[in-house]
Amino acid sequence: MAEVKWIKITTDIFDDEKILLIESLPDAYAIITVWFKLLCLAGKQNNSGVFMMGRIPYTEQMLATIFRMKESSVTMALRTFEQFGMVELVDGVITIPNWNKHQSLDAYEKKKAYDRQYRMEQREKQRLLATKSDCQTTSRTTVVVAEEDKEKDKEVDLYINNNPGKKAGKKPAKHKHGEFQNVLLADSEYEKLTNDFGADLRDKAIAFLDAYIEEKGYKSKSHNLAIRRWVMDAVKENESKPRRSGRKEIVPKWCNNSEFRFGEAELEAIQKAVTAGNDPDLADRAEKLKQRLGG
Repeated sequence: MAEVKWIKITTDIFDDEKILLIESLPDAYAIITVWFKLLCLAGKQNNSGVFMMGRIPYTEQMLATIFRMKESSVTMALRTFEQFGMVELVDGVITIPNWNKHQSLDAYEKKKAYDRQYRMEQREKQRLLATKSDCQTTSRTTVVVAEEDKEKDKEVDLYINNNPGKKAGKKPAKHKHGEFQNVLLADSEYEKLTNDFGADLRDKAIAFLDAYIEEKGYKSKSHNLAIRRWVMDAVKENESKPRRSGRKEIVPKWCNNSEFRFGEAELEAIQKAVTAGNDPDLADRAEKLKQRLGG
């Protein structure tokens, strides 16, 4: 198995009861040094905490040579570790109990397996591309493609994690809205427009876009974005324009005689006379004015 480049050591290791007891012994520093060198060797071997060189178990003399320490110090340390349950002798082989549990190498192995699988799939993709194209792929292009694939995989994983039960890439169904049924919105988009702008403004925006598509042939990949980007502004602008109130008073055509110039007071009197209807006096005055003007 490939060696591990790191091992996990907790920051409170020197508060551990076993280490505290070891520190009270003669040659405590030598014993603790042997312990750390054992941990590093176990990580380097990556053999579940079993000290074997091929089929040969490590002896105290072999460990002393590798650790560059006195054999007596290594022997004393191993006896101490065995008493405290830090190491065990299994059929004459030195082992560290629960090595995988303490060092959390499962995650490391899973990562290695994932990396192997990813490299295999990437090589297969490159092989297929090479057979379909006469162009040679440079190493730089390969690296860029690999990085892009990793980013895409991250995005897909993120989507799946945030949307449990949904398949990546599956778009929600959209429904038709408006008088001409031109506006397409998903249920979530329709609900979000209602929450953000209110039902009244939502309906006006949909009606505006629906009529605009019908009249102008407007096309958009997302009607939801179109409503948010410009339709809402157009609707609000129309809402803010002042509206003319009341009816426009009409001046009869016979008042537009070029030979006469009427002031505002005269025109107002004419308008009142024309619109009086049931006022005999004003009606009579209007008729006389009409005859005088030749209307």
